[in-house]
Amino acid sequence: MNYTETLSWIHSYKANGRRPKQERMLAILEKLNHPQRKFSAVHVVGTNGKGSTVSFLQHILTAAGYKTGSFTSPFIQSFNERIAIDRQPISDRELCRTAQLVRPIIEDKQLLSAWGRPTEFELVTLLMFTYFAYINPVDLAVIEAGVGGSHDATNVFTALAVICPSISLDHQDRLGTSLSHIAQHKVGVLAENVPLIFAQLQQEVRQIFYQKAALLKAPTYELGKDFSFAEHSDGSFCFYREPFTLSNIHLQLLGKHQKSNASLAVMAALLLSRKLSGITSAAIKTGLQRAVWPGRTEFIGSHLMLDGAHNEEAIQKLADLLDDMFADKEIHILFAGLQRKPIKQLLSLLCHYDVRVTSFDFPDAQKLEDYPPSYKKVQNWRLWLEKIPKQTDSLYVVTGSLYFISEVRNYLLSEETGKV
Repeated sequence: MNYTETLSWIHSYKANGRRPKQERMLAILEKLNHPQRKFSAVHVVGTNGKGSTVSFLQHILTAAGYKTGSFTSPFIQSFNERIAIDRQPISDRELCRTAQLVRPIIEDKQLLSAWGRPTEFELVTLLMFTYFAYINPVDLAVIEAGVGGSHDATNVFTALAVICPSISLDHQDRLGTSLSHIAQHKVGVLAENVPLIFAQLQQEVRQIFYQKAALLKAPTYELGKDFSFAEHSDGSFCFYREPFTLSNIHLQLLGKHQKSNASLAVMAALLLSRKLSGITSAAIKTGLQRAVWPGRTEFIGSHLMLDGAHNEEAIQKLADLLDDMFADKEIHILFAGLQRKPIKQLLSLLCHYDVRVTSFDFPDAQKLEDYPPSYKKVQNWRLWLEKIPKQTDSLYVVTGSLYFISEVRNYLLSEETGKV
């Protein structure tokens, strides 16, 4: 298969929907001689902030001299970026090679008869494990879980540590309608004696995390209790974990929530440094300051920000960021979301700005006519972008679904446009 054929083959598994089956994953991995056991990895779970946290920790480990794999979703620019080493996406050739190794296994008639076809996410997870184990072996990896936790396709290895940046209401149709239900799913990846590192979470979530950790004799590291950070007026921050201090850290990713995510990555790095001597203060600071994450508080030009805020918690963090850092600017927002999201509630968190809504080319995109009538509608988001003044004191923000952000970002950065 060439690259185009390989992608088509991978996406053909999308028709199998979202029905994870851990037994199927384990059966396929056994046929592949357990690639998930060939390297060590950190597991990142939660609702928001997973990708940014993966990026922070990957950059730290890379700066420390370790060949570090990362697994994230969804992709923003190209499919290949979901599976990367030291932030370099898997090459087209290596993706084809990895697929050729996996394909005969998952298309085995006996396996299909016993377990059925995997989902697309299961397939991509299998490709990731195979690539990091056999095709381009890594020293270690940072793996982002999918939607869930306990039943997630990634939950087939014992992690060096589990990190959780946030828990909020999202994907309730699959994870449950309460924070408690969602927390139980997410922390389901935890194994005996594996450290659990988590942000400042709701009391009901903390209770579940501590109960699960106690059951498994897993040490816990809670932000604000076992380690902390302090912000400074110049935008930098300091990290504290007695007796360790890291001062004057400047991030490319904006917002207090990103300092929280970065602090989780630092705590994980400190734990890993007990076995990985290359992780020094200098490597941690260098990694944090190099870390980027496309489509999250990302500036394209001087006055256009892209931020994939696709649920209530993420939208609230975006609003907090805008109020904290850009209170002196007139803010114009373009939003596009998915039909399965609580669109009315999301927009209400942005109602004190100039907000416009639009739609985009995606099967589940909210149709323009289905938005609340009180919001001004943009028929063509490309024309809206083109009308942004070259020189302005205002801030323009594109937000909503990450699929929308991906489409906008690729348009802005394509060689054909180059307008911003």
